[in-house]
Amino acid sequence: MILIDHPYVSDFLLKTIKEYDFEIVSTPEAKSLITDDSLNWISEKEAAKQIINTLNPLVYTNSENSLAWVFKHLKATRLPEQIQLFKDKLKFRELTQELFPDVLFRKIKIDEIQTLDINDLQLPFVIKPSLGFFSIGVHIVHSKSDWFAAQKELTYENLKSIYPKEVMDASTFIIEDYLEGEEFAVDAYFNAEGEVVILNILHHKFSSSTDVSDRVYSTSQGIIRKYKDPLEAFLKPIGKKADLKNFPLHLEVRINEQGVIKPIEINPLRFGGWCTTGDLSWYAFKFNSYHYFIENKKPDWDAVFKKDKGEIYSIVLLNNTSGFQASEISHFDFDKLKRDLEHIVVTRTFDFNKYPAFGLLFTETSEGNEKELNDILNSDLSKYVVLKQ
Repeated sequence: MILIDHPYVSDFLLKTIKEYDFEIVSTPEAKSLITDDSLNWISEKEAAKQIINTLNPLVYTNSENSLAWVFKHLKATRLPEQIQLFKDKLKFRELTQELFPDVLFRKIKIDEIQTLDINDLQLPFVIKPSLGFFSIGVHIVHSKSDWFAAQKELTYENLKSIYPKEVMDASTFIIEDYLEGEEFAVDAYFNAEGEVVILNILHHKFSSSTDVSDRVYSTSQGIIRKYKDPLEAFLKPIGKKADLKNFPLHLEVRINEQGVIKPIEINPLRFGGWCTTGDLSWYAFKFNSYHYFIENKKPDWDAVFKKDKGEIYSIVLLNNTSGFQASEISHFDFDKLKRDLEHIVVTRTFDFNKYPAFGLLFTETSEGNEKELNDILNSDLSKYVVLKQ
């Protein structure tokens, strides 16, 4: 069963729902985003009844906004409790503390941030909302100057969110160890037997040690083959502790040079936000992650990679780092950007007056041409911004 909510649903996910006749819950939010009456719509009342009366129901959401519906209608199931274990970063740290005892963390209210003495903390550390999304309010602190900069930004006024409080709540923060290593994002699910199924693994690239943006995520045969088995082993005890079955998730981890995996967070009941990583599996590997989850299927990676030539497939978020306010900008020149990238598979444009980004790309890069990804990672994008006259 599929729950659809704002801010975005992709054409690919809608095509999947229609092609496989998946049940989609007829919420006002879903109806406002989708005009196709031929889909397999199911009333909210009937959907709740089916889910409540099904052991380990199959539920997928495109957006964390849908979690509010789960909390309201599915109190008789274990889903709200399981979601909270992961959505609340404090509860997630408590859940996994026995598995990762050397990852230190503490809770702090937003009102305490302005008076907190950095001398009482061990550097470096990360501070972020306990309930957060899209790197909003996340700061990596290496020094006193980093902390002073974070204090200026971490206020109620600056952290007003377009997301509901079940998705983004800036009242409570978590301070935790900065985890060394490279960051990876993982789409996976626990199947009907509680086994881990990996659907995608992406390297989250950063431009600097203090960068927390979501500019570039890349996947490839090399990444999948290197990290699939270790990540399956990593997720298995977490699933056992939370008793997860038929449960999709989006995992973020750091992996150091010794191959040690440390958890950052797990996002429940979905893959990457804004239909990103879930869609990318199709464009990169030609299998449908949404279909595989609902049908409890596993990728045959050997078959997937049979014709692979080492291509790198990336998600590029064109967040507005240009230095220009949205009110100053006429438009973003996607044609000019296209000339700087080898192959843009899909372009999605955003309303930059509403969201802090111009759009999002799915790209294909030949092995050896990784420089184009580093260039876009480090660009402030101002060269593509056309200002109002």
